[in-house]
Amino acid sequence: MIEFSTLEKGQVIGSKTVSVNRGDLVRYAGASGDFNPIHYNERFAKEVELPSVIAHGMFTMGSVIELVSEWVGNPGAILDYQTRFTKPVIVEDPAGSNPSDAAGTAIDIEGKIGALDEEARTARVDLTVSANGTKVLMKCQAVVQL
Repeated sequence: MIEFSTLEKGQVIGSKTVSVNRGDLVRYAGASGDFNPIHYNERFAKEVELPSVIAHGMFTMGSVIELVSEWVGNPGAILDYQTRFTKPVIVEDPAGSNPSDAAGTAIDIEGKIGALDEEARTARVDLTVSANGTKVLMKCQAVVQL
């Protein structure tokens, strides 16, 4: 359990890397019902001027919030979560490999305490999210109740 009194602004809560491959995108499409071909068909993605297949935005968001959920120890403690999508997470198809087995694209995540509200006993966690060295989410923040 996180003690509110031990937190300070700028404190790193953790970091993690999440890999996403095309097999993950197909499974996510089935679970979410989002079968837009930009998430699995490279030819179609390029026809609409994307560099390649891209991850679902909600897949990316869901993967990112896991860092906060694991840190706080209770997903129900997350009161608010929001972001701005700035760049797509490009998921290349590694030549000659099974798309479900490929390592995929790494999404790098770091969380820091951005603000503390002593009266409400909440902490805002600011998340830095990048893929292939490019920030893919901006103003990515979660508020947790402690």
